[in-house]
Amino acid sequence: MADKGYEREILLKILEIEGEQARRKQGDALARYNAGKVKHKKQIAFHRCKKRNRWVFGGNRSGKTECGAVECVYMARGVHPYRKNKPDVFGWVVSLSQQVQRDVAQRKILQYLSPAWIEEVTMLSGKRGSPAGVIDQIRVKNVFGGVSVIGFKSCDQGREKFQGASLDFVWFDEEPPQDIYEECRMRVLDRAGDIFGTMTPLKGVTFLYDEIYLNARGDPQVWYEFMEWGDNPYLNKKEVAALTRALDEKQLQSRRFGRFCTAEGLVYPEFDEQVHVIPPFSPPREWQDCISIDPGLNNPLSAHWYCVDYDGNVYVIAEHYEAGRDIDYHAQKLKEISARLGWHTDEKGRLNALIDSAAGQHTLASSKSVAELFYERGILVNTRVDKDLFSGISRVKSYLRGEFGPRLYIFEGCVNLIRELKGYFWGSGDAPKKRDDHALDELRYYLMTKPHNSAPAKPLTDVQKDKARLARRLGRR
Repeated sequence: MADKGYEREILLKILEIEGEQARRKQGDALARYNAGKVKHKKQIAFHRCKKRNRWVFGGNRSGKTECGAVECVYMARGVHPYRKNKPDVFGWVVSLSQQVQRDVAQRKILQYLSPAWIEEVTMLSGKRGSPAGVIDQIRVKNVFGGVSVIGFKSCDQGREKFQGASLDFVWFDEEPPQDIYEECRMRVLDRAGDIFGTMTPLKGVTFLYDEIYLNARGDPQVWYEFMEWGDNPYLNKKEVAALTRALDEKQLQSRRFGRFCTAEGLVYPEFDEQVHVIPPFSPPREWQDCISIDPGLNNPLSAHWYCVDYDGNVYVIAEHYEAGRDIDYHAQKLKEISARLGWHTDEKGRLNALIDSAAGQHTLASSKSVAELFYERGILVNTRVDKDLFSGISRVKSYLRGEFGPRLYIFEGCVNLIRELKGYFWGSGDAPKKRDDHALDELRYYLMTKPHNSAPAKPLTDVQKDKARLARRLGRR
């Protein structure tokens, strides 16, 4: 009986502990964040990313603001589940105005900050806890024993209010003006801090389109994710369907899908980075097809290496893209990349490539054409390419969407081709804007050759070989 009483006492103690844990978790919004069976996978992907300039382009109610608020609390508390934590963190939350700060960012931060973790709140205006109060700073108890500071800024204060500080992070809640963005980048420089932003792109193509979405500078620390209503598992599906029917296409693109909208329109809206861009792998040597080149001296020379599988799918596996260099330099680079890839050559070790037909023309500056100069350097360029613009665009589109799925895949390292596909717009009339299209030109040249690769025939058996010899003899008779 004593043993049973002892077991009962232990069981009651366990139940008491579990009940206390449940009560604490119920009051701890941070512990409940993405902790149940249903999870917001894109929020988790944002927190997992180790890059230092991360952005979520999200529709309204997609869950993007939660990302930013939780990331701030993770860092301030020193409890980030995917990063190295540290004490005494100092970061800013930047909103468009003090009113937006009060209604959105600071409310979200306080939702995930347990009152027990807050050492002090400094108000900019109003009283602490007042719905009309605007917070200046929150001092947060860090698990390492120190104190972290979350400061609040608004873009309507002007750039001067963003100078001088040294920060571990900056969270932009919606898109800031460019001068404030640039100033905040300076604030995280000496601490190797993080910039992250959550925004609905309602202003069209702004500086962040080039800076982050196109990553025009090729910054390896830039990362972004699109987040839409369908990604948020907590939204009511009937409400989503009703609101979708109520919005026009342009509103849907920004307010549901978080996409940048422009008046001109993309030439290749079929391109989806999540579908067409893939991690690199080693294609079989039998898939190797051709190099395609769009020449340039002051403008970039663009060259890509193309493979075709036995189902006719095209893979762009490598890239050379550089401006301000001569033919000697480019020819050497083409050979170096080809050697690294184990790319096929002819019996004399020469490479074969397609090139813009303009490369065959002679100029007053040189007695030899660009094609001849490449030829002399062991790159046999074919200038007989189909340059019809509209047929070429149509061909690229057909490979992007495909009758039975995409037929064009691009390795992650081909960053300039990816950037040009994302930023190629129609201009006035029926022609695309002649801007940043060097990689797209040679992509068109290549796809207009109608690439095809038949699977190799199976080796003949000895019986089949005998039958073939007999057939040839009978044919000669």
